[in-house]
Amino acid sequence: MSRLRSRLRAGAVLVAAGGVLAAALLPTSALAATSDNGGAARNPDDSTAALRQSIVNGPAKNVILLIGDGMGDSEITVARNYQYGAAGMLPGIDALPLTGQYTTYSLYKDGPNKGKPDYVPDSAATGTAWATGTKTYDNAVSVDIDGAPQATLLELARANGLRTGNVSTAEIQDATPAVQVAHVGARSCYGPDSASCGADALDKGGLGSISEQLLDARADVTLGGGSTSFTQKAKAGEWKDQTLFDQAKDRGYQVVGDAAGLSAVTAADQQKPLLGLFTPGNFPTRYASTTATVGGADAAPVTCTPNADRLASDLSLSSLTNKAISLLDRSGSTGFFLQVEGASIDKRDHSADACGQIGETVDLDEAVQAALAFAKKDGNTLVIVTADHAHTSQIVDSTPPATLSTALTTADGTVMKVAYGTAAAGGSQQHTGSQLRVAGYGPGAADVVGLTDQTDTFFTIARALKLERSYAALSAGATVSLPATTVKPGDPLAISLAGFKGDRQVSGVVQSDPVALPRTDVIGGASTIAAVAPTELGRHTITVTGAQSGKAVVLAFEVTADGQPTGTLPAAGGSGSGTGTAAGSSAGALASTGAVVAPILVIALALLIAGYLLFGRGRRLGDLPRA
Repeated sequence: MSRLRSRLRAGAVLVAAGGVLAAALLPTSALAATSDNGGAARNPDDSTAALRQSIVNGPAKNVILLIGDGMGDSEITVARNYQYGAAGMLPGIDALPLTGQYTTYSLYKDGPNKGKPDYVPDSAATGTAWATGTKTYDNAVSVDIDGAPQATLLELARANGLRTGNVSTAEIQDATPAVQVAHVGARSCYGPDSASCGADALDKGGLGSISEQLLDARADVTLGGGSTSFTQKAKAGEWKDQTLFDQAKDRGYQVVGDAAGLSAVTAADQQKPLLGLFTPGNFPTRYASTTATVGGADAAPVTCTPNADRLASDLSLSSLTNKAISLLDRSGSTGFFLQVEGASIDKRDHSADACGQIGETVDLDEAVQAALAFAKKDGNTLVIVTADHAHTSQIVDSTPPATLSTALTTADGTVMKVAYGTAAAGGSQQHTGSQLRVAGYGPGAADVVGLTDQTDTFFTIARALKLERSYAALSAGATVSLPATTVKPGDPLAISLAGFKGDRQVSGVVQSDPVALPRTDVIGGASTIAAVAPTELGRHTITVTGAQSGKAVVLAFEVTADGQPTGTLPAAGGSGSGTGTAAGSSAGALASTGAVVAPILVIALALLIAGYLLFGRGRRLGDLPRA
């Protein structure tokens, strides 16, 4: 039966993907060649063998996820028609051999429809879906409909020892890049000054704004816009009254703001992560804006022109993608996860700006080409290209009488009319609820084939990278130690942490005073906290708790007048380490998995031992049947 299921699944993959063959499988010249039938055929030959070869089992060492914000099928077609002609191909986006469609609906947060589908989502809810595998409400960034934080792919990849990157042409606090590094109830909670942060603000006891949580998430490489929010000052915590830029530098970040600074960076890791912010807000677009008007498609057709304000080519999305890959793909690395966003397809679609959205789609296509070139050379990288939600632009046959439209001269030399019908002039065009293309290349890419949901992308990537998704399990072996477990009053304490692999930060307290320990970054599961011994003589304890895993480790030490042990505690030399048990988790249901798995592992281990003993006994007695 299992063999039958495997054959059926393989057959379903081939059937669903059977019509898909792209530039990766045929020379570009063949795609554009004319024929006796009019020259439109993109797949003139039997592609069965090539398609079989494109299905590669996981796991993958690396994953590159590329998102075209607002890039529905219509936006892809508009860009292809304009840039390459109706019979042409987008050499990146159209080149992935395995394609499917996924649904994108969000959920209602409250009221009588709480938990039911909201058919037209925003970028926060959709980003949360692929970043965490969790459906949520519009405006929410990686929290569920009840506000509980959900572990993200970037956070889990880092916890599993992989390198991580986050690249966008938007403000880096915008919804799509934010979903990988932050957990807030309102997507506009950009910085400490954002009034919308509410209970999520640091000074209200929350996790902080998106920018502050980004520093906590500590991706190895972060590139985008949005420097304005980092000029704001923290309102609570160790870096209170310091700007977020100052905080970033104090926490070891390499901070750059221009192409020269980026070029000078030759390495980025957990000791020296890279934060590159190149604009105060979003990046300028590739093409200068056009404005759709009522009756505009009957006006003289336009040709898109370069935007004079566009950043230098070494800050294009493809250049940033290549830079991120070069920094993440290091010898000895266990692999990496990289998210790349072409952000302003959506933003220019909102503004009914056809040339703006076309240029941003072409920009993303060039980034996809860069990712594919690396993946083909590497041979162990999964590339997924998709979007967060569909948008409003439509290719129409005649000029709509009452809605906004534009006429463009395409690469074919003919006129394409594009209409925007979901808002009046000056308004913001709406998202739509259509399903979206999702395409893949490399190990595990077959999981995108057919009809899936956006949340499935999280599980596809987690499987491909073999991610342990329980923070509690990752930090199960955490320890805390002191050089000596007997000290004099007021002596410095160098508290060493190890094994907190599921945690990005820890908090702690020296009990009996009590004195709170500073919230401390954890790198590779380890850190050192500086403290001072209490003045009160006698036995004391230090409790260190992982912020993500909830793992609490308690270590006993004593204070004596002369610093000599009384014999009631272990001596120095490493024997002062101690372990505790998880005391809850801020990561929601994902972090509680270890509590369920542990007893199962115990039973499994017992069965293995029993089997081993029986096997050994049978070998001795010579009564084992032969295969």
